[in-house]
Amino acid sequence: MNRHRHALAAFTVACALTVLASPALTLQATAAPLPSPPPLPEKSLEEVRLEIDGLYREAATATDAYNLAEERAKRQSGEIVRLARMIENGRKRIEGLKAQAGAAARAQYRNGGLPEGAQLVLTNDPQLFLDNAGRLQEGQKATKDLISDLTRTQDELTTYAKEAGDNWTKLEAGRVKQAQAKKEINDKIEAAKKLESKLAADELARLHALELREQNRAQTAWLGSGILAGLSERTSPEAKRAVEFATAQIGKPYVWGAEGPNSYDCSGLTQSAWIAAGRTIPRTSQEQWRLLPHIDIKDMRPGDLIIYFHDASHVGMYVGDGRIVHAPRPGRDVTITGAGTMDILGVVRPG
Repeated sequence: MNRHRHALAAFTVACALTVLASPALTLQATAAPLPSPPPLPEKSLEEVRLEIDGLYREAATATDAYNLAEERAKRQSGEIVRLARMIENGRKRIEGLKAQAGAAARAQYRNGGLPEGAQLVLTNDPQLFLDNAGRLQEGQKATKDLISDLTRTQDELTTYAKEAGDNWTKLEAGRVKQAQAKKEINDKIEAAKKLESKLAADELARLHALELREQNRAQTAWLGSGILAGLSERTSPEAKRAVEFATAQIGKPYVWGAEGPNSYDCSGLTQSAWIAAGRTIPRTSQEQWRLLPHIDIKDMRPGDLIIYFHDASHVGMYVGDGRIVHAPRPGRDVTITGAGTMDILGVVRPG
């Protein structure tokens, strides 16, 4: 019986070893490689155009944030310098007041340590009392004024120092925002350039043709609405000078954050043009939209600024005949194009 059980166990082990050694089962035990994922469908040229356009739009929004932070940093730096000068002048003023107080103390010491009032009371000479009474009142007033002046100057110094500290805090916060905006701008531009770099020469030519076709379509639809009917080409002398300056920059490259004279971004061009015309306007397209007087588009005239997109991230100057001069985006130059080629948010008039 025991011999029978041993024989059966040996047979079972032999069968198991045979099964494990089987090539077919060995292959089944090995994990089969996963199939390669199907290739992603290639984007159409129109989809690429829209993606590139979106990236440059996002870069323009970040550029406005960068320019605004830079403008505020300039103001805050100037304010810190002004406050530092006031603090220095205040300190000199306090030193002068302390010198006056010291002189009064030394005079009192020379008089035996008695104030003038006590000396006057102790005199036995009525005439001397009358002669010095007026001088005593003047001296008391001068002392009171000296103490008030000293206290006021010290209070002013405290206020100036706090304001300087607040401006420094804002300046540092602005620098952080500026650095973040700068990184975002560069990232978006690099992403757009990377997309363009993948296109062959003939595809780039077709992409440019698609851009022009879309601009022409938008401009034709805008003009077809009858928008130019009744628009006046007459404008103010200042606006005329602004238009002349802006159009003289045609051909110069777009560079984000640039205010000229060799390159511009969109709001850098419009601000520089109006400064040349004798009017200072805000630096960014968003601030130009927020702070300048809004004009109904049917009242638009050359020199007015057209603000584009829902976030006011682009601006061009209307030059008449349904056209604007503007700095479009990185990789493009200052040019004249149809005013209706982009989504119009509204119109502002610098002056």
